[in-house]
Amino acid sequence: MKCFGVLGLASVAALVAGCTAPSAQTRSGPLALIQTIPLNGISGRIDHLAVDVQGQRLFVAALGNGTVEVVDLAAGKRIAGIKGLKEPQGLCYIAELNRLVVACGGDGTVRFYDGRTLQPLQTLGLGDDADNVRYDPGAGRVWVGYGSGGLAALDPHSAAVVANVKLKGHPESFQLEKNGNRIFVNVPTAQEVAVIDRDKGAVIAAWPVRTALGNFPMGLDEAHGRLFIGCRMPARLLAYNTESGEKVAEVPCAGDVDDVFYDAAARRLYVTGGMGKLGQGRLDVFEQGEADRYALLAELDMPLGARTSLFVADLGRLYVAVPRLLLQAAEIRVFKVGCP
Repeated sequence: MKCFGVLGLASVAALVAGCTAPSAQTRSGPLALIQTIPLNGISGRIDHLAVDVQGQRLFVAALGNGTVEVVDLAAGKRIAGIKGLKEPQGLCYIAELNRLVVACGGDGTVRFYDGRTLQPLQTLGLGDDADNVRYDPGAGRVWVGYGSGGLAALDPHSAAVVANVKLKGHPESFQLEKNGNRIFVNVPTAQEVAVIDRDKGAVIAAWPVRTALGNFPMGLDEAHGRLFIGCRMPARLLAYNTESGEKVAEVPCAGDVDDVFYDAAARRLYVTGGMGKLGQGRLDVFEQGEADRYALLAELDMPLGARTSLFVADLGRLYVAVPRLLLQAAEIRVFKVGCP
């Protein structure tokens, strides 16, 4: 089954205007647009997002604005911010410690903040282009990709580096197994996925990415042993078997893809990219079937440059960041995830 993204003029106008009501398309589809949250005064590119589920807060890395914005999800408004940052890119909120971790590409720092007051706690000069951030709750470690080829593990209490794994190029998105000890890392300049044993702190395998270039975003279906890679040239979604390291599926997806999330409950994939068929952003929803078949369920037109997103399973929401471009205002679009 394929739900498609050719909206009527009224629906397009409603989306552009930031209407909070679901469109006719999304009411019967796998996603429903239920809210838009304005980010007034925020300009430039928006990078990654993080969430405080208990506190109902969304953290937004406003890279081009040099800030991290804090959004109250219950109230539907921006409530605070951290200013004076140099290209904030990666974010991670550690609920058990009430810590916010921010990786800044402009100066290579990783900054730790009190999650309640947003007051700075520690700052580590990690290296050039500090980027994606993930937290390993089992080991109590924060992993950060940086530089021309490094993945560092940090102690979240002291911000000290406790492990450093060398890679063949700058790491983009990476995923940690919850029931295993591996980390899967996109290394686009090397055209590969590096597989790290985080107990050993070493690369144990490298899976080639040959049919498409620009493997930036990544999602993981650990239960079924599938790793999902978003590539940009050409725009493709690839699926790999995590036991064999072999590619098992490939389908076209949104252009300039920057985020891929797997919804385990619905067995769906949410893919956001900054370039659709008409040059605007796009949100794709794929259904995971048997025998590694991935069917396109929905293809939603999005504003220009809306390529970063965050799926929060605990809230049943997908958050899409819309940057300010020309007459287009910056905002967060909130989608309710539909039942299969």
